[in-house]
Amino acid sequence: MVLAAGALIALDRNDRAMWIRLKTAHVMGEPPVTHGGVVGQVWRGGPRQARLATALSGIEIKPLDTQLGRAVGQLLGATRTSDVVNAGVALLAVEGDEIITADLDDFELLAAAIGRHVELVRP
Repeated sequence: MVLAAGALIALDRNDRAMWIRLKTAHVMGEPPVTHGGVVGQVWRGGPRQARLATALSGIEIKPLDTQLGRAVGQLLGATRTSDVVNAGVALLAVEGDEIITADLDDFELLAAAIGRHVELVRP
């Protein structure tokens, strides 16, 4: 399971279904993954984000480093899109993964461009 910003926002808002997805992933031994750019989109800090802080402790957060950044740039060029964060999320997904996102249209295009079949799920 790969988490886009919408998934983290749902966790922060204490969305029951999203918390169940997170717990189920851990029970199955498959902790969700995202990257630091997604965290940057939703993190504002402070005690109001205690739930999000708790959720982040159980999510594998990959760096948006040079290697991923170059791959993101190539994907954006190929799709003629500009959302660096979403492209990074799409590239973290492997065949058959679920991407939890509120931006289904963008991810359909990105997944098709990289030739991966993923399940797109709203948070």
